[in-house]
Amino acid sequence: MVFLDTFDTLAEPLVRYFLGIFFLMIGLQFTARSLGLYARMGFSFVNYGERASAGWWHRHIFNVFRAVILAVVVVRIFVDIDPWLGVFGSLYHGPVLATGTAFLLLSFSLVNYLQAYMHEDWRSGVDPKQNRHLLTGGPYSRSRNPVFMAVMLGQLGFFLALPSAFSLICLIAGVTVLMRQARVEEKALAKLFGDAYEAYRRRVPRWL
Repeated sequence: MVFLDTFDTLAEPLVRYFLGIFFLMIGLQFTARSLGLYARMGFSFVNYGERASAGWWHRHIFNVFRAVILAVVVVRIFVDIDPWLGVFGSLYHGPVLATGTAFLLLSFSLVNYLQAYMHEDWRSGVDPKQNRHLLTGGPYSRSRNPVFMAVMLGQLGFFLALPSAFSLICLIAGVTVLMRQARVEEKALAKLFGDAYEAYRRRVPRWL
């Protein structure tokens, strides 16, 4: 019991600072990567789709939640806003927070690995204008949407690292948007690759 109390005392401020720094670095990394690719290739690797389309709405909803999460985790380093977030006291303990931190780091590593695996074929969103390969090997031989699964793991990690009504709403909204976006992107890929994608779809599950 004493050990758990000590662990809680040590873990809480560390995870609080970790979340602020982690999400700030995620935002900077994604922005820098997108700008660097645009400068090198001459076109954007981030695609919103047609205005008011499902993909367009998904991207904007995701961006709003990402901005709100960043603002919350940075502000709570300096100001105690936890009562406003509806923190779940029964879950707000060192082992749970540490598990959430581990999930976030694992998610970050997986997303970077998968984007590196895609290399020049990486896109954020649907890009019908660029000639792309249909990736079916490696992690894509086990799941049609491994990146989305890795992001979902991070969303679960955020909930555990800050167990609250706020992070639960973010988790539910995030998973819902990603599940819907997976269908949008698969429909677009089916149009791009035709029979090849249909054969791939029959062979490999959407998730696992």
